Amino acid sequence: MASKNTALNAAAKAKQDEFYTQLSDIEKEMRYYRKHFKSKTVFCNCDDPFESNFFKFFVLNFNKLGLKKLICTCYAGSPIANQQLSLFDVIELGEENKPYKAIITTVYDKTGDGMLDMEDIKELFRSGENELTELEGDGDFSSPECLALMDEADIVVTNPPFSLFRKYMATLISRKKSFIIIGNQNAAHYKEIFPLLREGKVWLGYNHVKEFIIPDGTIKKFGNVLWYTNLDIKKRHEEMILVKKYCSEDYPKYINYDAIDVNKVANIPYDYPGKMGVPDGFLETYNPSQFEIIGLAESSLGQEIGFSSNLTEEECAALFKENKSFRRGNPIYRGIDGKLHKPFARIIIRNKHPEINKEK
Repeated sequence: MASKNTALNAAAKAKQDEFYTQLSDIEKEMRYYRKHFKSKTVFCNCDDPFESNFFKFFVLNFNKLGLKKLICTCYAGSPIANQQLSLFDVIELGEENKPYKAIITTVYDKTGDGMLDMEDIKELFRSGENELTELEGDGDFSSPECLALMDEADIVVTNPPFSLFRKYMATLISRKKSFIIIGNQNAAHYKEIFPLLREGKVWLGYNHVKEFIIPDGTIKKFGNVLWYTNLDIKKRHEEMILVKKYCSEDYPKYINYDAIDVNKVANIPYDYPGKMGVPDGFLETYNPSQFEIIGLAESSLGQEIGFSSNLTEEECAALFKENKSFRRGNPIYRGIDGKLHKPFARIIIRNKHPEINKEK
């Protein structure tokens, strides 16, 4: 009974973790990476061929992007497997819902109807010009055969399960892969992910993804999902235009760390040379030539860079009494109203080139 319950719980969790990306969102983001795809092998390792819009985008734009190869794998028990186009119409599989891989090396109008669509892709599989075969294992991205396919690829592009984002990112980094993937904005706060952002190993893409398709076909709205990548993009080299001048009345100083609080990214002062705490929206416009990321003022990561290290237990207890959400590692300042304020987690940065004499 225990093993059965485990399987049921895993299945329920998988369905809750299945959010399928709309083709329009993929098109909107991929346009910024076109130069990276030429003569490259792309791997979509969380995507059911014929069902995944990642697969559809890359296979239908295979020639336009100049791809060398497209590899796509799915996992056993995918909630949408075989819903749109059954694999039994293409090849004979041992059993339904078996995970499989698709390998594309050639794309053209196979049906001769003057247009390229998924029917052509089906016929190219059927004729053996492209490969569609069962996987030996369960199709998990960390399985040996899927890792071997990842090693073969140049760029990984997909929407991994949100609950496995830490593990998925660690896999990409350890195998030194280029990638463009979707993740929750809150993942930037994970102790496993933030150091990658700080050290310039990962950065944010261009767009937010606000709607996903769930297995029952309906749309689910999100407000904090975006793209993570390590491919060089133009926005990463664009300097933020700063127009605010520092004034102590407008930028309160933390009482538990030597930094000022900046309540909006647009309010970062151009002339302040010290440390500043800014909202995490800063990561969307971060230029490593313009700013240095020092750390994240939240929980243990905040303690690592010195938040609250100068406070006694009694002082922390007093702060907590005034502000119940206070924790060691959080930024705190006293406002002009005399009350303690704990802003949402701040990213601590420093302007590398403050314009001290701008007005002169």
